[in-house]
Amino acid sequence: MKLHAVFNRDGGTFRTTDMDAYCDHALKTFRAAGHEIECEVVAGDKVVETMEKAASMPGVEGLIAGGGDGTISAAAGIAWKSGIVLGVVPAGTMNLFARSLKLPLDIWEVLDTLAEGTPEAIDIASANGKSFVHQFSAGLHARMVRYRNSMNFASRLGKMRASARAAIGVMFNPPEFEMEYVVDGKRTSRKVSAISVSNNEFGTDPLMFADDLTSGHLGFYLAEPMKPSGVAKLTFDILRGKLKENAAVTAMTATELELHFPRHRRDVSCVIDGELLPMKRDVTLKIHAGELKVLVPGQNTAAGRENAAANMSPEPSTV
Repeated sequence: MKLHAVFNRDGGTFRTTDMDAYCDHALKTFRAAGHEIECEVVAGDKVVETMEKAASMPGVEGLIAGGGDGTISAAAGIAWKSGIVLGVVPAGTMNLFARSLKLPLDIWEVLDTLAEGTPEAIDIASANGKSFVHQFSAGLHARMVRYRNSMNFASRLGKMRASARAAIGVMFNPPEFEMEYVVDGKRTSRKVSAISVSNNEFGTDPLMFADDLTSGHLGFYLAEPMKPSGVAKLTFDILRGKLKENAAVTAMTATELELHFPRHRRDVSCVIDGELLPMKRDVTLKIHAGELKVLVPGQNTAAGRENAAANMSPEPSTV
C-alpha cells in the first residue's frame, strides 16, 4: 500500500519525542511490512493543510496521522472525503478514537500494529456536514472546555489538571437551555443541561468512547436541568460506567437527528471532537455507516490477538 505519514510535532507525546528518530523508525517499520511510505513532521498549525495535500497526491492509498484527538478527527474527515485508508497514531491526552479502534496507545508499538494492520470499514458521523469520529456535545461539556481553554497549561498533565478544575467550575455553575429535537419525524421540546451525540453508543468506560464503531447509529444523550448536586451525581455515575442509569439522563439511538435551539445566543458553543466551536441554531447530525476505512490490528499482531481473546466467549461447560 502506498502511504503518507503526517505527524503533528506539537501534539501531546510528540512534544517530548525525538521526531527525526520516530519518523525514521516509522519508515523502516512500514517498508519492512511491504508498504511504500513517506513521512512528514509538521507544526500544529500546518498539520491539516499537510494532510489534505498528502491525501490528494497521485496514488496515495492511505494516510497515517499522528497527534491528539483534534488532529486525528481532522485526518478522519480528510480520509473519508478522499476515500483512502486512515492509520491512527495516538499521541494526545485521551486518544478516544484510538481506544475505540482498540489500538495500542504507545506511539512506538502502534507503528508495528498499523504496518501489519487490516483495513476495516467503520462509521463516521457529521454535524451540519462537519465530520466527527467521537462526539458532538453542548451544555455541560462545552462549558467545561471553555473554562479549561481559559487556563494556562503546557503539558498533558497540566491539561488534565485544568480539565479537573474546569469540571469543578461547571459543577457549581451548570447551564440550562431550551432545545428541540426531531427523531424519526417526531419533534420534542426539552429544557436540558447537556446534549451529547456520539459516533455509535458509548461503552461503559468512564472516558466515554464507543466500544464498537460499526453498528450504524448515533448515540443520543440528554441530561435534564441540573443543580450542582445533580452534576456531581452524573459525574459519579459516569465514573462507574452507569451513564444510562442516571435518572436525569435520557438515552436513545438514531441514524439522523435534528437539533433546534429557539433562543439563539452568540456566546453559546458546542464541542466537536474536542474543538470548541460556535453553535448554530439548527444542527443536523447523521451517521455515515461503513464509509470510513481505517487500519485495525490484524490477527497476527499482538494487539489483534489480545482483542480476539477479549472478544471470545467462554465455552459452555459440559457434564
